[in-house]
Amino acid sequence: MKVAGRLEPVMSDPLLLLIVILKALVEVAALSLLAQGVLRILAGRNFQQNFAYRLFQVIASPAISLARWVSPSFIAQQYLGLVALLLLFWMWLALIYAKAYVCHAHQLSCFSA
Repeated sequence: MKVAGRLEPVMSDPLLLLIVILKALVEVAALSLLAQGVLRILAGRNFQQNFAYRLFQVIASPAISLARWVSPSFIAQQYLGLVALLLLFWMWLALIYAKAYVCHAHQLSCFSA
């Protein structure tokens, strides 16, 4: 929305700020899960001793905990990373939709270059 010839700051809406922060956290968790998977393939048998792998494991641990809580008990431990990645993907899509909805409802120019 234009105010006196200039664009209104997009982050003036607290709901939009919350959505953007949540979307960033979901993106960080998803990218750390992906990086953890790549490092597991590259490091071979010694992936547990890799510092970067352990760092990504700490970053992604809330997503893994959420996947363990949401998924049924017959899902094996080795598939929780995939479940977490799929949950994060759907959360990311929902947050994109929420951002578009808030921007449209408040007539903000969130997606302009």
